[in-house]
Amino acid sequence: MRSLIGKKAPLFKASAVVNGNEIVENFSLEQYIGKKYVVFFFYPMDFTFVCPTELHAFQEKLAEFEKRNTAVIGCSVDSEHSHLAWLNTPKKDGGIQGVKYPIVSDFSKSISEKFGVLAGAYTPDENGDWVCEGTPVAFRGLFLIDKEGTVRHCVINDLPLGRNVDEVLRMVDALQHFEEYGEVCPANWTKGKDALQATEKGVAEYLSKH
Repeated sequence: MRSLIGKKAPLFKASAVVNGNEIVENFSLEQYIGKKYVVFFFYPMDFTFVCPTELHAFQEKLAEFEKRNTAVIGCSVDSEHSHLAWLNTPKKDGGIQGVKYPIVSDFSKSISEKFGVLAGAYTPDENGDWVCEGTPVAFRGLFLIDKEGTVRHCVINDLPLGRNVDEVLRMVDALQHFEEYGEVCPANWTKGKDALQATEKGVAEYLSKH
């Protein structure tokens, strides 16, 4: 799979549900360029099991992302109508009622394909008919996009493996620290800890202290 790191995030326009209750057409990441960082994450399907735990976890930390001038946006291969129905389903019933960030509909699966997270692939059989090999849903892909629209971090989990939202916040902090101070962030770095200059001397000084 071709990595998107260091490249512009693929462009798209699609339907989405925003504010938990409003369907909008032609939603695009372009609206954030020059203004906000973006955490764009894929999940397999609405009305499933691991997925609501992730969507609620992002909502619970949404204020932390907003403090960092970062938009959170979800996406799956379901329709915008399925998203809306799930958003209207209470949490106690497995729904995601209360989630306010945008959720994009990738009903055509073209966005998942552009970002390299589509679990299945369509190929022609011996009769020339297009059939899907694998499961035509998105892996749990996540992309951190800077204000210039460039992908700076990504992680892709298999379907059963839920993500750690605190780790996503850590990566936003690391990117913003690098942009502000020019220092690189070592293993297990968290906001407020020492970073280092990307030189032999800088590494040596850091290692001598840690």
